[in-house]
Amino acid sequence: MDEFRFEITEEWEEERIDKCLAMLIDSLSRSFIQKMIKEEAVTVDGIPVKGSYRVKTGDELAFFLPEAVEPDILPEDIPLDILYEDRDVIVVNKPKGMVVHPAAGHYSGTLVNALMYHCGRDLSGINGVLRPGIVHRIDKDTTGSIIACKNDAAHNCIAAQLKEHSITRRYQAICLGIVKEEEGVIDRPVGRHPTDRKRMAVSERNGKRAVTHYRVLKRLGGCTYIECVLETGRTHQIRVHMASMGHPLLGDELYMGGKKGGLGKLPFALQGQTLHAKILGFRHPSTGEYIEVDAPLPEYFQHLLKIL
Repeated sequence: MDEFRFEITEEWEEERIDKCLAMLIDSLSRSFIQKMIKEEAVTVDGIPVKGSYRVKTGDELAFFLPEAVEPDILPEDIPLDILYEDRDVIVVNKPKGMVVHPAAGHYSGTLVNALMYHCGRDLSGINGVLRPGIVHRIDKDTTGSIIACKNDAAHNCIAAQLKEHSITRRYQAICLGIVKEEEGVIDRPVGRHPTDRKRMAVSERNGKRAVTHYRVLKRLGGCTYIECVLETGRTHQIRVHMASMGHPLLGDELYMGGKKGGLGKLPFALQGQTLHAKILGFRHPSTGEYIEVDAPLPEYFQHLLKIL
């Protein structure tokens, strides 16, 4: 059972307690926190509070998060496009539409289900039953390279490289509009959107530092084909950063906001954002050798480039 305790500072003065907690704890939704408040599980200075309570400087907020009952995750014989594999790690070219790890509504058909079938028991256990082997993730509709670890030593090594930003992560994307600069750096903090829990946003208040390097590969008449290099790895980072520049990724309904960049009725169907994790480079956990894998562009992406 996890315990959360916070002392309210001036910046949160007079904020509704449910909104305050939702922004302080990214992993919990506002609706879940409101449910906990109704059950009198959230206290201020040891006294249960109501959802309408507005926090004050110096308030001591506390609650216990009950342990979730994790469902059984089963191996599934799902074909994998393996880019690299040895006894420590496996790098997979993830297809569009595949969820990385099980979560509410997606307990089968995930990358984890496929890895469990392919690797058997040879997956790191650090991230628990729901995410064996998983060190990082890419979005459901983002394609390309993702690494999983087969033992805890490898997991710790790759996780440390992610934390120190030494892993090479080069993405290719198609964004709406014509990007004028040949290259640039977006250094803007990214955090949970204040009202829409499915979205992230550039936020000075509750965001964490996020840095994306981009360069133009080709201008395509109404769109721009770009490469993005991640210095940090925040949720939806490339999608949020490009949208913040006025150039959301083609097909990204979450951040396009109805824009079509002057394209009118698009002459093609899209399933989610046009984003591909092409290059992944890392230091091997056992040998220390630098390994770099290149995931080929998926057919739909190549087709779009030809059309545009």
